[in-house]
Amino acid sequence: MTHRRTTTRRTALAGAGVAALAASAILLPNANAATATPTGLNQATAVKLASTLATHLGDRAAGSYYDAQAKRLIVNVTDPSDADAVRAAGAVPRTVKYSTAQLHAATVTLNKQARIPGTAWSVDPRSDKVVVTADPTVTGAKRTKLDKAVTSLGDKVTFRRTKSPFKPYILSGDAIWGSGVRCSLGFNVTKDGAPYFLTAGHCGNASQTWSDSQGGSEVGQTVDSQFPGTDYALVQYDDPNSDHTSAVDTYDGNQQQITHAADATVGEQVQRSGSTSGLHGGSVTGLDATVNYSEGTVNGLIDTNVCAEPGDSGGALFDGDAALGLTSGGSGDCSSGGETFFQPVPAALSAEGATIP
Repeated sequence: MTHRRTTTRRTALAGAGVAALAASAILLPNANAATATPTGLNQATAVKLASTLATHLGDRAAGSYYDAQAKRLIVNVTDPSDADAVRAAGAVPRTVKYSTAQLHAATVTLNKQARIPGTAWSVDPRSDKVVVTADPTVTGAKRTKLDKAVTSLGDKVTFRRTKSPFKPYILSGDAIWGSGVRCSLGFNVTKDGAPYFLTAGHCGNASQTWSDSQGGSEVGQTVDSQFPGTDYALVQYDDPNSDHTSAVDTYDGNQQQITHAADATVGEQVQRSGSTSGLHGGSVTGLDATVNYSEGTVNGLIDTNVCAEPGDSGGALFDGDAALGLTSGGSGDCSSGGETFFQPVPAALSAEGATIP
């Protein structure tokens, strides 16, 4: 697939996260009564409300997710006495067994006892469990080790298998071209007044220089690359006057303007843009995900049911005008479907001191 030079230049990023709002500022009309059943939340409002309530509940938080069909934000609580406050803020309370902190502790155990290539896990507030996944390479002694770790965590964990191996989506080919590899540009950013772009860290590890066409002249150089552990790279444009528009290519002749970066919410409907497979959509299925590639472990990822393919690495995950993530890797493809993990953009921006162009 061949892409115009302008395609890699116009994918963009804005801001460094959604600011927390006071709960009183986002109360829905007629939502003050404790007996109300809040409905009619659009996705953008639900995402902001989820962040606000997580801050308000503190260590009593137990996760939340957006029900797109019913247009409701479901907020888990471990103490039923918090239910009225959640309902009054415009969300639907749901009493569960485990808090976010308890489920996070389970992921810490898995990181210590089950860091096995071909495995992944993420926190799923819908089931109030940590979902552990193993790909087909996890057999024999590796499967025995994984089973032991999973069993030790009891009902905090649920287990499933995937049909194809987990792998970073890097490929020799087209799009942003490095030294024998190709990836996808994520979001354009600015740092200290100069133009840069974000892509996947495993892409940045593979190449120091980048072109926007196969065999083309250099357009930028990798200045920082983080993988494994996290998965992002910062590339500086050679031309300080380069056009780095704050928009994502939607591969239909149009662009999606990006105005800010935000944290993802489970249940949120999202889109991914990548140079191999173009634009695809799906939903966020888990947060604080860990994936154990053969190349190393990456933590703190967004887990989704959006498909991706080799060469899509580094591409943009977004929701409307909000930048959410950078494509890391996963399993499956866009013919049969799959699972894809994303590096959160706000964390990469913060670490690099970068901002919207």
